[in-house]
Amino acid sequence: MPRPRRRLASTCIGTVTAGLLATGAALAAPEEDRPEGSDIAMGAYLDYGPPGVARIPHLSSWLGGKEIRVGHTYLPGDSWAGIEGRVSFLDDWAEWRQEEDDRMFVLNVPMQERNEARVPDYRVAQLIRAGAQGRYDRHFRELGERLVELGVPDTVIVLGWEMNGVTYTHRCAPDPENWKVYWRRIVNTMRAVPGQKFKFDFAPNRGTDAIGWTKCYPGDDVVDVIGMDSYDQGPGQDFDDQITQPYGLRHHVDFAKAHGKPVSYPEWGLFRRGDNPEYVRRMLKWIQQHKPLYHTITDYCPHGVWQCKDNPQSAKVFRDALTPERPGPVVPTPVVPTPVVPTPVVPTPVVPTPVVPTPVVPTPQVPTPQVPTPQVPTPPVPTPQVPTPEVPVPTPVVPTPEATEPTPAPTPSPVAPSPLVPTPVTPTPVPSPVVPSPVVPLPVTPSPVVPTPEVPEPEPAPEPTPAVPTPQVPAPSPVTPAPVPSPVTPSPVVPKPEPTPPKPLPEPTPPPPVNSKQWCVPLNFGEWLSKLVGKQAVCIKLDFGKGSGLWPF
Repeated sequence: MPRPRRRLASTCIGTVTAGLLATGAALAAPEEDRPEGSDIAMGAYLDYGPPGVARIPHLSSWLGGKEIRVGHTYLPGDSWAGIEGRVSFLDDWAEWRQEEDDRMFVLNVPMQERNEARVPDYRVAQLIRAGAQGRYDRHFRELGERLVELGVPDTVIVLGWEMNGVTYTHRCAPDPENWKVYWRRIVNTMRAVPGQKFKFDFAPNRGTDAIGWTKCYPGDDVVDVIGMDSYDQGPGQDFDDQITQPYGLRHHVDFAKAHGKPVSYPEWGLFRRGDNPEYVRRMLKWIQQHKPLYHTITDYCPHGVWQCKDNPQSAKVFRDALTPERPGPVVPTPVVPTPVVPTPVVPTPVVPTPVVPTPVVPTPQVPTPQVPTPQVPTPPVPTPQVPTPEVPVPTPVVPTPEATEPTPAPTPSPVAPSPLVPTPVTPTPVPSPVVPSPVVPLPVTPSPVVPTPEVPEPEPAPEPTPAVPTPQVPAPSPVTPAPVPSPVTPSPVVPKPEPTPPKPLPEPTPPPPVNSKQWCVPLNFGEWLSKLVGKQAVCIKLDFGKGSGLWPF
């Protein structure tokens, strides 16, 4: 089970603000005056069935809100059906147990039917031997299955309680050895039920009674808790006798400690001596001192203190001891003003602070790393020299008339000139760029940042069809040194000294795609020659990939 919740015994500090001081006081209960047993799982036997469950919150209210964590009831021992748990009130107790995780359900279980029928010892001995031989195992198996089915597999089972007395049929004295064997069979049978987490409590009467209870102890492996039922009765004249007598309270806690078991007090209360508040006070102090797993007072007359109205003094002691401590009023401590004693002003000598020159620590200049601007490296573009096509004539010379010097900027006339110049038999227009040396302008080197120059596609008009000769093209007039073809006339034919076989026309250069790696430089051959050969360009394809050797990063 989870550890019990701790309760605060008193309020520790209270504060009161007054002027410049704030002080407070808290009145804590002395250690010896704290309620005995206030932080240990406790309960009371109030009734075996639903009324017992219903009375628990009322008992808690009577105790000032004290948490009742233990529910305690008994199975009827008149028949095996009751011992098997075939009783309806178990449902009510199981429901109560499941409402809070830290609650504990304690169930007294008889070991024989007709348990209070005053069966003689010889017959009890026979029943004990039958149980030791396994005749009654099935009844306890059914009980274990019933408890697991109800959702209380961690029930604390007080099996064969007060076995050292003379009252019950499950008593031990008629055959102690077989009684211990019978106990072991019951425990092992119930522990074999799937899902069980039972704890078995061995709880004799205080004192010797019919037999010393240690002679009935079945063994550490089949016992989880060693309890004791102790009422205010003999043997012993007072509480000190109850502690020191053979098989008394002292013997009980020493025996449990020697066997490594927790103790419990499943039944305790008033009895033969009537309303005895001293017994209640001493018993609660004993419980607080030895910290049992749980304790439950038997709360009906003559034993009880709440339902039984015959014991008012004992009831007051019980209630005062177990009612949770409430914080007392905070008594403010009177504020005594502290006299202000003027402190003599002692002039502090002015000690000149030596001027320690602050060393000039040169700020280390962290060189700014030269992060190269990712410039596209300009590859060494050779000056685009216009390739001189290998033509039969070494130097393509435009025929100049002998009469006059050619005009620098000839203007085409609307009518084509008609000087009769002998035309070769098969004149083929040569689209190759025939560049006269003196007229070639220097190439313009493009910047790498500038996008690819737009080279317009050659106009379809000046492109001559290589297979169609133009037989009657007038040669340049002697007066006009550089005739330019008219818009209507096809491209003029440059006269050659000798007919040249036709050459295949170069494929027109497609415009490079935008942002391509191919750079083109337009070539300017002058107005006359450009119209003759069309617009031309020199294109260079650059690869800046990582494997090209030109990757700068």
